[in-house]
Amino acid sequence: MSKKNITITVKLFATLRRGRFENDAKKFQSGTTVREVIEKLRIPEEKVSIIFVNGRHAGRDQELADGDTLALFPPVGGG
Repeated sequence: MSKKNITITVKLFATLRRGRFENDAKKFQSGTTVREVIEKLRIPEEKVSIIFVNGRHAGRDQELADGDTLALFPPVGGG
């Protein structure tokens, strides 16, 4: 059974935008996980600290569905 393409809106925040993009619709195969998107964008895994899918906290192994919005944040410092 062949996998179909899905479209995911990827939003990058703060330092993750450098040399990349802020917000872009990307095509992936169905069954793609958050971890695979991070790898395909060539973002070092330790640079991603907070992950949201459709506004809800998510893990790296979550599978994405057509139309999902994936937001990736670097570690957040504060004071």
